[in-house]
Amino acid sequence: MSLDLQSLPKVLLHEHLDGGLRPQTVIELARNAGYTGLPTNDPKELAAWFHRGANRGSLPLYLEGFKHTIAVMQTRAALERVAFEFIEDMHQDGVVYAEVRFAPCFHRERGLTDEAIVGGIIDGLRRGEEKYGVRWGVIICAMRDRTDSLEAAELAIDFRTRGVVGFDLAGEEAGYPPKKHVEAFAAIQRANFYSTLHAGEAFGVASIWQALQMCGAHRLGHATQLVDDMTIVDGKIVKLGPLAQYILDLMPFGNARWVRQR
Repeated sequence: MSLDLQSLPKVLLHEHLDGGLRPQTVIELARNAGYTGLPTNDPKELAAWFHRGANRGSLPLYLEGFKHTIAVMQTRAALERVAFEFIEDMHQDGVVYAEVRFAPCFHRERGLTDEAIVGGIIDGLRRGEEKYGVRWGVIICAMRDRTDSLEAAELAIDFRTRGVVGFDLAGEEAGYPPKKHVEAFAAIQRANFYSTLHAGEAFGVASIWQALQMCGAHRLGHATQLVDDMTIVDGKIVKLGPLAQYILDLMPFGNARWVRQR
C-alpha cells in the first residue's frame, strides 16, 4: 500500500516568506513594479534558476536568489498576495499549521513602514486562512549583519497579539555571531516572548552555544554543525558532547511551548 504524504496533515515551523514565491508570481510582480533584474521572464527557466542557486553548497551563494524575490515585495499589495499564496500552497501540500518568517527591513525600499509591512502580510495570511482553513503564525526576523535587531524584536513584541508568535535572527553566520544581538534577545525575554535563532548552519558549535546560552533561544534553525559536538563511528553516534546532550535533554520542551494559541 502506497502512502500519500501530500494528503497527511502536517505542521511547518521553518519557512521564509521571501524564499517560496511562485516563479509566475515573481515575474508578474516584477512586471508591475518595473523591476528588470530577473535572470529570465520564463516561469520554468526561472524555477530552474532558483533551484540551481539553492543547491550550490554555500549559504552566501544560496542567499543571492533572495535579492529578486525581495525586489518584487515592496508594496502592501505584493506582500499580501505573496502571503495569501503561501497559505494556498500550504493547503495544497496538506499543511494544517504553518509558521512563516521574514525580515521587515528588506521591504522598505518604496516607503512602507514596518507596521504596514507586517500588516499587509498578516492580511494575506488571514485571507488565506479564511478560504483554506490553514492556521498560521508569523516570526519576525532580524538580520545578523545589521545593527537594528532590537527594533525588530520590539516590532515582534508589538504584534504578538495580532499573529506574530516569535522573533528570529537570520542571515550569513560567519563574522556575525549571535552575541552581537543579546540586547534584542534580552528584550524578548523581558516580554516573556519566544525566540528562534539560525545557528550552526554555516558556522560551528560556538554559534549554537551562543544562541542558547547568551541569547536564550527557544528553538534553533538548522544547527547541522552540532555534529562537531558528537563522536560518530561508522555512521552511528556513540557519544554526545556537553552541548549536544544539553540540547537533547532540554530543547523539546522549548519547541513545544509556543505554537500559536488563538
